[in-house]
Amino acid sequence: MRKINTRDVLEAVKKMSISSNINLCEDVMNSFKENKEKEESDIGRHILDTLIENAEIAKENIMPICQDTGMAVVFLEVGQEVLFEGQSITDAINEGVRQGYKEGYLRKSVVDDPLLRNNTKDNTPAIIYYDIVKGDRVKITFAPKGFGSENMSRIKMLKPSDGVKGVEDFVIETVSNAGANPCPPIVVGVGIGGTMDKAAYMSKKALLREIGNHNDLDHIKDMEERLLKKINDLGIGPQGLGGRTTALSVNIETFATHIAGLPVAVNINCHASRHEEIIL
Repeated sequence: MRKINTRDVLEAVKKMSISSNINLCEDVMNSFKENKEKEESDIGRHILDTLIENAEIAKENIMPICQDTGMAVVFLEVGQEVLFEGQSITDAINEGVRQGYKEGYLRKSVVDDPLLRNNTKDNTPAIIYYDIVKGDRVKITFAPKGFGSENMSRIKMLKPSDGVKGVEDFVIETVSNAGANPCPPIVVGVGIGGTMDKAAYMSKKALLREIGNHNDLDHIKDMEERLLKKINDLGIGPQGLGGRTTALSVNIETFATHIAGLPVAVNINCHASRHEEIIL
């Protein structure tokens, strides 16, 4: 049994709260540069250049990439041989978010009640997912999720007979309807199977995959590639002003489901696609 003080979790979350909002992921930056070379639209290339410059300025000046510094989404993979000491793990994570958003001068965007709309003034509570795994390590992934893209996400309970075509049509329809709203070029996360909530969880976790990496299942990998081409053929382009670079990646995760169902969820990330991980 390995003991980990939740103070270490707090410090890790605080650090990631700030750095993930300032430093664009390397795979995203590389994708911007690669797509700029392929982009046929002059304005599309100009916008990709601007996004690259924006990320460089943010890093150099220690400033957020975007004014919407998101709602904190935290994924924890906890080794079953880990024993936490100190305050509760949930309290430690929220305190890390609270301190990080204060010390990093990040915008506080969370309201305590979805209808009364009173700002909590510290960007808590975070959305936290726990997964128990083998081993004695804890992997913490922090993903600040802006709501320009989150608001464009959808879920649908398809019939099994809708099959592959039904799934692909729903994904394309969702991206097409979103248009410029999620600040393309986007990353598209898709969850297929499980239950309604499981599909939504998978679609969000799919956004964490490195751009260019595909699902291990050949038929799902093929679907990812088809969907990416179809999405980029829509012509929405960078920031919705036309071009072929509407999406950088389509990432699909699947899970077993009931004989009577085919749940599909689509979660969209904006061009920043912010996330960072630490292993304790």
